[in-house]
Amino acid sequence: MPSNRVVKVRSSGDSVTAQEMRDGITAIQQEMKVEAAFPDAVEKAAAEAAANPRLPELDRTDLELVTLDPESARDLDQAMHIERNGDGYVVHYAIADVAAFVSPGDPVDVEAHRRGETLYGADSKIPLHPTVLSEGAASLLPDQVRPALLWTIQVDDSGEGVDVQVERALVRSRAKLSYEGVQAEIDAGTAPEVIGLLQEVGELRLAREAARGGVSLPLPEQELVETGDGRWELEFRRLLPVESWNSQISLLTGMAAASLMVYARVGVLRTLPPADPRDVQRLHRTARALGIEWPAEQLYPDFVRTLDPSKPTHAAMVVACTRLLRGAGYVTFNGELPVQAQHSALASEYAHVTAPLRRLADRYAGEICLALCAGTEVPDWVLAAMSELPDTMTSSSRRAHQYENAIVDLCEAELLHDRVGDRFTAVVVDVEEKDPTRGDITIEDPAIEAKVSGPTDLPLGEEVTVELVAADPKTRKVAFRLV
Repeated sequence: MPSNRVVKVRSSGDSVTAQEMRDGITAIQQEMKVEAAFPDAVEKAAAEAAANPRLPELDRTDLELVTLDPESARDLDQAMHIERNGDGYVVHYAIADVAAFVSPGDPVDVEAHRRGETLYGADSKIPLHPTVLSEGAASLLPDQVRPALLWTIQVDDSGEGVDVQVERALVRSRAKLSYEGVQAEIDAGTAPEVIGLLQEVGELRLAREAARGGVSLPLPEQELVETGDGRWELEFRRLLPVESWNSQISLLTGMAAASLMVYARVGVLRTLPPADPRDVQRLHRTARALGIEWPAEQLYPDFVRTLDPSKPTHAAMVVACTRLLRGAGYVTFNGELPVQAQHSALASEYAHVTAPLRRLADRYAGEICLALCAGTEVPDWVLAAMSELPDTMTSSSRRAHQYENAIVDLCEAELLHDRVGDRFTAVVVDVEEKDPTRGDITIEDPAIEAKVSGPTDLPLGEEVTVELVAADPKTRKVAFRLV
């Protein structure tokens, strides 16, 4: 999940407001000094690598793998096949083999370390790798033979992974499936067998997640929709059930990878410290602002499972819950386990291994797991990079959040720019410690969180009336004042 908040824009494409959005995104990219284009030397090296991949000997093109992604996706990291095995299952999960194309220290590798991860926002994308690789030769496109890291995971009848193996293999996806298309087949009762098994395993995994106290945020897509009269409306698209099941296969693989690395005491983990109680208290206030019941005795994971992101206020609540993901990071180790090794939201150790086309760390974690399963030494180039990898990923994650936040700010300014002077009912969800006359509010309609200031100290947790005093798409500034 490279982004916490997915923002899309739906417009006519040639209107004044649509052009303002495009100009705003361009300005963000210029300010942040990021661009989709790659230097000529990187593009040249990528083209040469695309034409000369290092192919494995093992041929598993017999597996009837399929990919499952948004309709428009071209950077296809994962392909899946599930079959029954007695009372349990065998999950085959093929992951794009970036190391079959990219060599340590080559121009593509150096640029990937500079970028760290793909940036997303409002239908814009700043890719990690040149598209000749990420959307071409390395992508698991249908009916194309591709090198991959093939994970084979044995799953018992309770949904628990009980054995894992990963090896390099040639694979061939049979079909590029979309979430919407597959969900329609499920609803009509015409989905293929692999999707039925995906549902079985996905639901078992969700039950296990709940039992161990973990939670996956059902993060909706926020879509800014042009109404045709020069205005925008904010809509939320809830996750389809098939998206949650598919996500559970990725999480299953990441946990299997973490178990391999923890057992061998060498690896790269994705970590998240326990939530700050103050952030949980803030979320209680946000729930109140949005009119959502959250009993004091109900634990956060159980509360999240009660949310229905098809409802705008619940969708906004899920977005607000991403605050508890702050502090997520990476830790590398070789010989001694880190003190904080868990991902608290998942209530488990976890590793990123399933999106190497879009995230640098996945390539390294995948190589470590390959070596551990083969009983060979972890490659020197992997070990040499491990000391700097967490800082590289922390820097790229910070940049991704800055890009995402700037896009959100732009969208909210566009949404509200013609409502300056209007008054709204809100709840104060946070107050600055150094200046209690400033803080954050949550508004129910439109369901957004924003900055507010007042002539006196803000009443934390109380309902207030605020006036919109600024909403400027050019500066991406939105400001409210306590009335």
